[in-house]
Amino acid sequence: MKRPHNQRRSVLYDVILKRFEIPDEVRTFAKGKFELVHIGGMTIGRATYEPGWKWSEHVGRALGKKSCDVEHVGIVVSGRATAAMDDGRIFELRPGDIFFIEPGHDSWVLGEEPYVSLHLLGAANYAAHK
Repeated sequence: MKRPHNQRRSVLYDVILKRFEIPDEVRTFAKGKFELVHIGGMTIGRATYEPGWKWSEHVGRALGKKSCDVEHVGIVVSGRATAAMDDGRIFELRPGDIFFIEPGHDSWVLGEEPYVSLHLLGAANYAAHK
């Protein structure tokens, strides 16, 4: 059956908008928090750490771990922090840096400004109590 020329098929495309101000989940720990947003089959995280925060103390201790075993891909929004690899290498993360960090590292905030980063890979498993 042929449709009249004035009837067009409607196609709807989904658009989902979310904000970290209204996250799907928040994982809190001393001197920091990790906000998660689930969107488009992905989990994206925003890490916010206060001066004095250290992964091995404020996250790892509660998990019974000495180093982080999560792989990260992310972007530094503000502040500075380290990625201290288990082999002794230490890298400084600064605003605008896009990072890939393999499992087997510690991290801590540098300076007196809070550190904020967005995590595009590894967010689902980060600081998760399993």
